[in-house]
Amino acid sequence: MSAAGEHSFDPTAPLTPSGNLRRRRAFSRLAEYGATGAAVLAVGVLAIVVYTVAARGLPAIDLEFLTTSEPTGILPAIVGTVVIVALATAVAMPVGVLTALYLTEFASGGRIDRVVRLTLDLINGVPSIVIGIVIFRLLVEGRPQFAFAGSVALAIIELPLIARGSQEVLLLVPGSLREAAEALGVSRWRTVLGITLPSAMGGILTSTVLAVARAAGETAPLILLSSVFDPRFVSFNPSEALPNIPATIFALSEEANPEGFARAWGSSLVLLSAILFASLAARALLGRSRARMTG
Repeated sequence: MSAAGEHSFDPTAPLTPSGNLRRRRAFSRLAEYGATGAAVLAVGVLAIVVYTVAARGLPAIDLEFLTTSEPTGILPAIVGTVVIVALATAVAMPVGVLTALYLTEFASGGRIDRVVRLTLDLINGVPSIVIGIVIFRLLVEGRPQFAFAGSVALAIIELPLIARGSQEVLLLVPGSLREAAEALGVSRWRTVLGITLPSAMGGILTSTVLAVARAAGETAPLILLSSVFDPRFVSFNPSEALPNIPATIFALSEEANPEGFARAWGSSLVLLSAILFASLAARALLGRSRARMTG
């Protein structure tokens, strides 16, 4: 038999791993272990942060801490944070949902779609301190601080999260629903308002909750726009600077006072708990919404 015949391919022979296959398997295992390690590291960092804040903040939290004002409680800061974030959401949610509807229903795949998506991604990447400086220059410079300016800054932070999240959920709405409405002669806007929007409402609310959780923890814009306040009084007036938890934590952490540090840790635990619960609730709502639309 010739040398060429000795090395000819036999289709009936059992498959054996070549050197190239072994290298691919080794690289695949390496990538898998690396991804697993990165995930474990991320969870570990979160666990360390939560444990540290909880261990230092729990001793400071009691009923008096949550229901009174200075010098023992943070009730005005809790109320002010709720007011500021609620106003920000009231501004960002309609704009974000309408933007998502336009991109999904009227400009999908076009040049405008790409430009708006890029713009939203860029806004999402802008540091919050930059947004705070811009809003300070436009609304606050030369006048006293007021809470609505902080709400505008937080609304800008919330907008891309709501818009992109709502867009992803709207894309999950079955196209057969739109086709059925068109076959019945229903106008585009009536289809959007009567079929598409209600079907995706759960996911839209989920995106909004996630955006609220992100905005509630922002500190830099509120230090610039609503940090000169009287922490002894509860106020609902957005035309003046309102007490808020992020600015309160910053102020207390700057004091050379052990009691102030303890209250700062307690305030941090209150804020962190609210963000964690909001994020978990949003994930649960998103899972139910996706299961309902794809099931």
